[in-house]
Amino acid sequence: MTQKTLSINGFESTYALLVRSEDRERNMFEGAAYLIIILSAVFSIWQMVQQPIGFPTSQVRTPARSETQQRA
Repeated sequence: MTQKTLSINGFESTYALLVRSEDRERNMFEGAAYLIIILSAVFSIWQMVQQPIGFPTSQVRTPARSETQQRA
């Protein structure tokens, strides 16, 4: 879009106006928010990886022998 608007220096595109009006404090806040979100996701994944998995070994059954194996 090359929509032209009138400013003090003459005609400028909408993109040029947006670039000039960019808020630095908002960008720093957004960067910090994204960093916190990414770090929390990495921490959550790391916690899941570190968690031990327990298998119920006392309830494991051996396969039943067939009649031909029991006769031998």
